[in-house]
Amino acid sequence: MSVYEHEVKALLSEAGVPVPRGVVVPVSRGDSVRDLNFAAAGELAEPLVLKAFGPGLVHKSDAGAVVLGLRAADLPAAAAEMRSRVPDVAGFLVEEQAAAGVELIVGVVRDAAFGPVLLAGLGGVWTETLRDTALRLCPVSEADARGMLASLRGSRLLYGHRGTPPVDVDAAVKLLMTIGGPGGLWERLELGEFELNPVIAGPAGVTAVDARYLPAEQSLPEETPVRTADFLPLFEPRSVAVVGASTSRPNFGNMFLDFYKAAGIPIVAVHPEAREVAGVRAVPALTAADVDYALVAVPAARCPEVVRQAAGVPFVQVMSGGFGESGRADLEAELVEAARAAGTRLLGPNCMGVYCPRGRQTFVGGGLGPPGPVALISQSGGLAGEVIKVGERRGLAFSRVVTVGNAADVTPAELLRWLVRDPETRVVGLYLEDPRDGRELYDALRAADLPVVLLVGGRSAQGQEAAASHTGGMVSDRRIWETVAEQAGATLVSSQDDLIGVLAFLQAHGSRATDGDGVLVVGPSGGASVLAADAFDLAGVRLDPLPGDALEELRGLGVTAAGNPLEVPVGPRGQPGLVPEVIDMIVRRRPFRDVVAHVNVQAFFTYGDAAEPLYAYARALAGAQEALPRTRVTLVTRNGECAPPGVEDEVRRIAAAAGIPVYRTMEAASVAIAGAVAAGGRYGTA
Repeated sequence: MSVYEHEVKALLSEAGVPVPRGVVVPVSRGDSVRDLNFAAAGELAEPLVLKAFGPGLVHKSDAGAVVLGLRAADLPAAAAEMRSRVPDVAGFLVEEQAAAGVELIVGVVRDAAFGPVLLAGLGGVWTETLRDTALRLCPVSEADARGMLASLRGSRLLYGHRGTPPVDVDAAVKLLMTIGGPGGLWERLELGEFELNPVIAGPAGVTAVDARYLPAEQSLPEETPVRTADFLPLFEPRSVAVVGASTSRPNFGNMFLDFYKAAGIPIVAVHPEAREVAGVRAVPALTAADVDYALVAVPAARCPEVVRQAAGVPFVQVMSGGFGESGRADLEAELVEAARAAGTRLLGPNCMGVYCPRGRQTFVGGGLGPPGPVALISQSGGLAGEVIKVGERRGLAFSRVVTVGNAADVTPAELLRWLVRDPETRVVGLYLEDPRDGRELYDALRAADLPVVLLVGGRSAQGQEAAASHTGGMVSDRRIWETVAEQAGATLVSSQDDLIGVLAFLQAHGSRATDGDGVLVVGPSGGASVLAADAFDLAGVRLDPLPGDALEELRGLGVTAAGNPLEVPVGPRGQPGLVPEVIDMIVRRRPFRDVVAHVNVQAFFTYGDAAEPLYAYARALAGAQEALPRTRVTLVTRNGECAPPGVEDEVRRIAAAAGIPVYRTMEAASVAIAGAVAAGGRYGTA
C-alpha cells in the first residue's frame, strides 16, 4: 500500500527538501464535485497543478489523474472530468506549478543482497527513454553524490549547455545527501521503494514536484552478526579426514584420498567397517579422528548426522550437493544447526574445498604448484579448479584458494576479512554468483587495503524490479555489481580469462612503485599497432603522445614513426636490444607508468627457423625491466600458437623471472592494466 503523495511531501518538507506549495482537498464517499471546497487553492500562485490520489493510484499520468496549467477557477471542472476517468478518488492535491528546468529522478530501492541503493538521473519523460542514471549504495558521501551527477551522459545539462544557465548543482547534491546520505531518509523509511520524479533543477535550487513511497510489504530480516574465525587451520591443517571413501566402488572420497596422499599431508579415512581404505588408515566415526579439517562426501541426507560428530574438528567441508541449490533449504538449515551443535565451522555445502600449496591442501589433481601471493574465493569449485590450473600455467602462484558453494556458514565476506590480514596474501580474486551476505561483503571490500578482483556470474539477469517504480526497474544485478565495485574500490572483470589476467598483472607489479602515468605501447606492424590503440581505448586507458624531444633520437635509432603506439622493428633478424633501448630513451624523458611491448611470434618461425632470437628478445626486455624498476613492463606474445611446443612456456619463464606478466592478446593486456588502474592505491604504486 503506497503512501499518498501529499503525505510523502510532508515528510520531505520536514527533512528540508523543497516541494511546491499546495493544498489537499479530501473526498468522502458520496461527495459530488459540488461538495468539494477548492477555496484554499485561491491563495496559491497560478498556474496550478491538479492531481488525484487514492488507493492503487500509482502512475497518475497514465491514469489521467494529473492536469497542468490550471487557474483556480478551473479546478472544479477539471476535478469533475478527472473523477469521471478515475472513480476511486480519495482526494485531490492542488499545487503551484514549478518553473521549467532540468528534470531529474531521485530514488531509493532496497536490493535483495546489498540493501538500500540510491539512484539519480535524468527524470520526467527522459527516465524510461534514456535510462540515464547512476547508482550508489547508501549511505553516500558528498563525493559520491557529485560523482553520480557528473557521470550522467546528460550531465552537461546541469552545468549550462548551449546558452542555458547552469542549475544549482550544490542544491541537487544536498538533495541526494538528504535522501541517501548518513542519517538520510533512507534510514527512516521501511523500503519498499521511494522515488522523486521529476525533481525540477534550476539556477535557484531544486523542487521535488512528484513523490512516491511504497513501504516494504514484509518486515526486513534481522542483520546477521559479523563472525570472525582463524582460518589458518582451514588452509594449513595438521591432518585431514575424508568421510565417504569406498572400499569397493571408487568415488569422490577416494579421489580426495589420492590427492591428499600425493600432497603428503597426514590423512585418515572415516569408514564404519573398514580399518583401511585405499591404503589409508580408517576410523569408524569422525569422533575418533584427531584432525583440523574433515571433508564429507556422502549423500546429502546423511551429511547432518556426520557433521554432528565433528566436535573438536575446527572446519568441516561438505562437498555433497542436494541442499538449498536443489530446493532443500530445510536440509541445509539442518546441516548448519548440526555444525553449530558440534562447535565446528561449515564450508559449503556443495563445494570442492581448499587449495593451499603451503598447507598441502588440495582439491585438484596434478600436484601442487608453487606458493605465492594470490588468493581466490569462489562459489564455483569447477571454476576455481580452472583458475588454479590455467593460472599456474600462466605464472600465477597461490597463497590460499577456497570454494564456498552455498556459503551456508562460512561466507565470502568472512574469508575476505581474514585474507586481507594474511601475510602470505597480496591480492584476492573473488568469483561470486549469489552473495548471501551482500552488505557484509560490501563492507569487507571497502575495508580491504589490498587489491580485490571481482568476477560475478549471472550479472545479465534482471535484479529486483517493482512494476510501480522506475527506480526498481533500473536497478539490475549488473548495475549493482558495477556500483559495489566502484564504491568499494574493487576491480570488476567480465570473464575468467580477465580474472586470471588481472591477478597475474597484480602479482607481477603489485608491489612496484611507479613515477609516471599513462601507457606506452611498443612493437612491430602498423596494423597491430592500430588495433592495440583500439584495445586500450575500449578498456578506458589512454595512450599519451611521445615527448617531442625524443623524435630526433628515435630517428637516429632507425625508428621513423613517432606515435603511440610506437612502431619498432622486432623479428628474427632484428636487434633484440632495440626495443629496450627505445623504451629507456623515452622513459628518461617522460616517465610512463606502463610500457607494453608486443611481438608477433609467428614471424619468428615464418621468417626464421629457431626460437633463440625470440628468447634473446625476451631476455633483453627482462633487462629493460630490471633497469627501469619504477616502470611496469608487460609483454604481449601475439600469435603464440604458431610457436613450437614449449616456446611460449620458456618466454613466460624468462619474463616471469624479471617480474614481467605475459599475455597472448593486446585485449587481455589492456584489460589487465585497466584493472590495475582501477585498483588504485590499494597496492604499492605511487
